[in-house]
Amino acid sequence: MVFDSFEHNFQSESGPVFILASGPSAAEFPLKEFPNIPVIAMNGSILKCETDGITPYFYLCDDPSFVEGRPELAAKGVSQSQRTAMTADCYEQLSLVAPHSLEAKHLYLMSRLNRRNRRAIIPDKRFAWSIRNDPDLHSYFSLLHAKPNRVGFSTNMSKGYFGSRTIPLAGLQLARHLGFSEVFLLGVDLNPSFGRFYEQGDSALPSTLDKDYDDYILPSFRLMAERIVMPGRFEVFNLSENSRLPASIVPRLSLTEVHTRLHESIS
Repeated sequence: MVFDSFEHNFQSESGPVFILASGPSAAEFPLKEFPNIPVIAMNGSILKCETDGITPYFYLCDDPSFVEGRPELAAKGVSQSQRTAMTADCYEQLSLVAPHSLEAKHLYLMSRLNRRNRRAIIPDKRFAWSIRNDPDLHSYFSLLHAKPNRVGFSTNMSKGYFGSRTIPLAGLQLARHLGFSEVFLLGVDLNPSFGRFYEQGDSALPSTLDKDYDDYILPSFRLMAERIVMPGRFEVFNLSENSRLPASIVPRLSLTEVHTRLHESIS
């Protein structure tokens, strides 16, 4: 596989973008009403794009267990998107089950910061301290507790990204890297009891949201709100009415408000 470079698309875009996750609220959103707004899809949310006739600007996956459990969706995501960003283990898994899907595509290699084979290269505490003066890498730092040192946000994907235990956060880091200024989150419900819009019941893949939410997911969104969000330059809005994510961290918008903001952005 030949990979395109994240260095070549750094700050190459502007304006609004949708980040499409797999929470059930995504199924209700009329994405087809916004055909000119780029979409960053991930995992099984590619089915929403297919239904609404949308070609994603990017398709993301950093979970090889998803590729193994839903290879047809991962292959569909790559085949139907303009560009794909995956981790090496996801590409490896997909090349085993659907190698044709990777042919003649714009592929980007996502690399987790301070991780090799999903293990820390140096202790997380030392890594968090080492990037304290890097303008592109933002992390909490704690001498007393280990977990805050694993929370972070990258604004330059060529340096790597923070896993953050949920793929929409990788999408947010990519959106910031690309230069989009308004990000609208779809399907970021973050509640495993709601399921995913494309699967239900015993056939659904397992979720670690409950286990990871308090220690990694919520702090990652909070760090983004504190250090990355800047009015007029990078703003993030949640379009899920029943999201677990507090509106005090990521404000929510109604469909009417989305139409208003997007009309103002492109007029």
